[in-house]
Amino acid sequence: MKRLANNAVAVFVIIAVLLLIIPLSPFFLDVMIIINITISMVVLLVSMNIKEPLEFSIFPSLLLITTLFRIGINISSTKNILSNQGQAGAVIKSFGDFILQGNVIVGFVVFIIIVLVQFIVITKGAERVAEVAARFTLDAMPGKQMAIDADLSAGLINEEEARARRIKIQREADFYGAMDGATKIVKGDAVMSIIITAVNLIGGSIIGLLQSGMEIGQVLQLYSIATVGDGLVSQIPALLISTATGMIVTRAVAEGSLNTDVTKQFLAQPRALIMTGGVLLVLLLVPGMPKVPLAVGATALILLGYRLSKKMEEEVIVQEATSNRAVEPSGDVPEEEYFRDINNIYSLIEVEPIEMEFGYSLIPLVDETSGGKMIDRIVIFRRQYAQEMGFVIPSVRLRDSVNLNTNQYVIKVRGEEVARGEILVDHYLALEPTEPGGDIDGIETLEPAYGIPSKWILPENRDMAEAYGFTVIDPLSVMVTHLSETIKQHAYELLNRKEVVNLLENTKVQAPELVDEVIPGFISHGNFQKVLVSLIKEGIPIKDMETILETIANGTVPGEDILSTVEKIRGALKRTITRKFCEGGQLRVVTLDSELEKELMSSLAKNEQGTYLAVKPDVMQRLLSQLGEEVKKFQELSQESIVLTSQVIRAHLYQLLEQFYPSVHVLAFNEIAGNVQIQAIDNITM
Repeated sequence: MKRLANNAVAVFVIIAVLLLIIPLSPFFLDVMIIINITISMVVLLVSMNIKEPLEFSIFPSLLLITTLFRIGINISSTKNILSNQGQAGAVIKSFGDFILQGNVIVGFVVFIIIVLVQFIVITKGAERVAEVAARFTLDAMPGKQMAIDADLSAGLINEEEARARRIKIQREADFYGAMDGATKIVKGDAVMSIIITAVNLIGGSIIGLLQSGMEIGQVLQLYSIATVGDGLVSQIPALLISTATGMIVTRAVAEGSLNTDVTKQFLAQPRALIMTGGVLLVLLLVPGMPKVPLAVGATALILLGYRLSKKMEEEVIVQEATSNRAVEPSGDVPEEEYFRDINNIYSLIEVEPIEMEFGYSLIPLVDETSGGKMIDRIVIFRRQYAQEMGFVIPSVRLRDSVNLNTNQYVIKVRGEEVARGEILVDHYLALEPTEPGGDIDGIETLEPAYGIPSKWILPENRDMAEAYGFTVIDPLSVMVTHLSETIKQHAYELLNRKEVVNLLENTKVQAPELVDEVIPGFISHGNFQKVLVSLIKEGIPIKDMETILETIANGTVPGEDILSTVEKIRGALKRTITRKFCEGGQLRVVTLDSELEKELMSSLAKNEQGTYLAVKPDVMQRLLSQLGEEVKKFQELSQESIVLTSQVIRAHLYQLLEQFYPSVHVLAFNEIAGNVQIQAIDNITM
């Protein structure tokens, strides 16, 4: 029995082939027809409940098998119709009687319409979609492979994950290629069904008239029932399989099953339901329109939309109330009584590390119940930042605010606003290229994260904008990018003592003796925090904590200032720094003229706070003016601005330039690995 189960598919295929040869009695033909309809219904339902096409990767082969089985049934039924005077079983007769209803012409018209709908609409459309999907999937393979290699190189995924993703890409290409060929089978099956129907009717009529001596009316009545019935019992399963084919190849983006996605996405748009109900009410004014169905449909849509809208507002209020429950008294306790407890007062002065407030129209981008992906994108960013920089960003507090315009959002660090932006949810942001291929209608704006000139364009203009060279970004990506870049700029403010202790405890798992030796033996927790803050502030990863601690243990002199310690650590992290700023084995930089470096070195001065650059005003003005021009060149190259100088003045030069050009990185020669080609795009002179 177990062996039979393991070879069930092979047995099924053999049966399908035998149907082409062996004639079946009407009873067994009925059984095969019912099995065919059952299998087709199961295939359709499975295709509706999968999340992505690869979950049903056997579909192309299954399509061939079911088509072969259906053709075998067609041939067996044709044998019975032509040899038994139209008697081909109860199922075919029932379908024929039900459709014809005593009228041969109407029955044939209905049958022809069903065949044409399957052939022209569903099958032809699925064939075209499968062809395009196969072509696009194959074209996108190199880009996907490069993206996997980039993620692997950046450490975002490991070798096993990369291998799994490559296998998935290959399976997708094979699947869509197979589907492109399999849809041709469906198309051929539809054509064959029309031919078999014509053969049944014409052949049966000839046999009835010449061999059986029946009247023409009796012949048409007898063979028309059998022909239409046979056509329907083959076309209905074929229609189900064709529909399943269309669903498989058109499911490009899905979060759940088709049932779940349709329900979730329709119910997430209550305004559309209300507006549709309003349109139905307007149709009531048209003379002759059926009043009752329109009124019932309009009322149902408006009530459903209103209820869903209220529910979404209540969920937002409840979510906000839940997030603020620690700072608000309950309804049963008077406010004065609640704040008698001093602990409740302390809750009022808590400051969130990172907050993001947004207007009402941006709620759908954030609210997960409405399909919002903001939280998922933030989680991905936190993971990537931790893998790259070795520092875990605190949780981001999201809340709506009545003090903002509906399209605005504000980003706060430690309770104070550091950035804000405005999003048009129903538009796309098109970043203008240096030389656009054409002009496009839109609302002029600046991209909030980088200040790039942009336009908010309508979705229907997206393809045109991309053709003109614009980079088109969806609203959620605009907001997430602005948030991530703002967090990167202020990450050093989020590295507190508690997080430093967490990092040290994590390092203790691998090197407990090293941590115990260095802290507090060589450096205190407070000074170690200052070291890490200095590195994070200049964009230097602190992931290699053992190297940082080893450098402190091996090179720190008692009483040495934090600045000197940081410079030694940067030298030890030169491979990390090189990898961070190098692109394709090259490091593009701006250098300082030797005379200018001598001038800056002679300008070093000391006070109680430490060493600093006391640069002459005229030298300072020339330096900043030339650097401003160089920053523009780096922007044209789409690269971070880097100034390369000597180790002696690197830290002091950075402190000088930071207040004017905070995005400029200042590196020393000893921080660059020897296997990198340094390309000086310009030289700043006196």
